[in-house]
Amino acid sequence: MVKRKKDRLRRLSGALYGRGALHLHEAAALLDVSPMTVRRDIATAPEHFTYLGGYIVAAGPEGYRLERERDNHASAKAIVCAHAARLIHDGDTIFVDCGTTTPHLVHRLPAEVKVTVVCYALNIAEPLADNPNVQLILLGGLYNASSASFAVDDGLRTLARLGVNKAFLSAGGVHPTRGVSCSNFHEVAVKQAAMSIALEKHLLVDASKFGQVKSAYFANVDQFDSIITSPPTPDVMAELADLGGRLVIAGAEP
Repeated sequence: MVKRKKDRLRRLSGALYGRGALHLHEAAALLDVSPMTVRRDIATAPEHFTYLGGYIVAAGPEGYRLERERDNHASAKAIVCAHAARLIHDGDTIFVDCGTTTPHLVHRLPAEVKVTVVCYALNIAEPLADNPNVQLILLGGLYNASSASFAVDDGLRTLARLGVNKAFLSAGGVHPTRGVSCSNFHEVAVKQAAMSIALEKHLLVDASKFGQVKSAYFANVDQFDSIITSPPTPDVMAELADLGGRLVIAGAEP
């Protein structure tokens, strides 16, 4: 039994090489076992595999960053996205960025609203796949397991041809002079392309992101129509004066 499991894990590792991600049901068919068996197998090897939104991905050398980040400030992210969901209306085409904040937005799409959602991350696409009111456009490319997103190349031409009403962007850092930044350079081209075509650009960040500077700059703060955030502490609030009328503090409405 142990030998068979080791053989399955070896074959699974080989299948993931160069692909980055494999759907659970594809893996089960490849190994000729049930999806539950695959789940049990990979659970015994967390240093090699991670399961996210129906997909198996190869774990990075320091573990899966998205999994580590997902629960940080989760309630603040939910508050931000509950406010942002009010901006989405029937017939909109929206771009939804990758990250750990934006999944809260797709889970809060108004049930009766019919929209087209453009994205490039599995944790955004997977919850929407079975929603009959959502036309889903997933931009593909080389899969990046650390952010569950794709390094979009040819898909940028597809994005450029779309009419996007509203783009909802995420970020790892927001600084008044150093701009808006993230940790993954492959995200920059997609974020900037979405911003270039969207009629409205909304940045969704919890208050912990202010004052932070990450390695990959992608925009200035004044390029957004709104910066929606959670209620900040008084010391952080003092640093937000320069953002002016574009700053929206979710949960602070009367």
